[in-house]
Amino acid sequence: MPKINKKRRKLLVQIFEYMVSGGAWFWSGYILIVLLTDPLGLFIANFIGNFVGISLNFVLQRFWVFKTKQPTKLAVTARRYIVYTALNAFLLNYLILYVLRKHGIQVAVGQFIAAGFFTVWNYVWYKLYVFKGVKNKPRRTWHHA
Repeated sequence: MPKINKKRRKLLVQIFEYMVSGGAWFWSGYILIVLLTDPLGLFIANFIGNFVGISLNFVLQRFWVFKTKQPTKLAVTARRYIVYTALNAFLLNYLILYVLRKHGIQVAVGQFIAAGFFTVWNYVWYKLYVFKGVKNKPRRTWHHA
């Protein structure tokens, strides 16, 4: 079996951590969405389930999975995460579940389908944008003659 170099090992560990933190979001959200859809309706259930899952996910992603030597300020990361997640978890996830439900697929199954899509989609966006560290610009120094 060939040796795994340090860079590839780091990437594999990050993907594992990403899957664990994504699982925390998925399972907490899944349970709430499935349990709350009948009494509260799909929109409210989707909102509540994803809010809880997103909160767990943000903490795990920011401080565990995508920690960098050049971390962004928490406010910058939180803003990126909120904007990105609002569009994806709430709007896109709702639309996926809505369309699947219209085609006879129950929410309990539809959420698994949506999760498969978001597993890859979110990893790319988190790595390249949401949790990307900001490189510090060198300070200007004034030289006196």
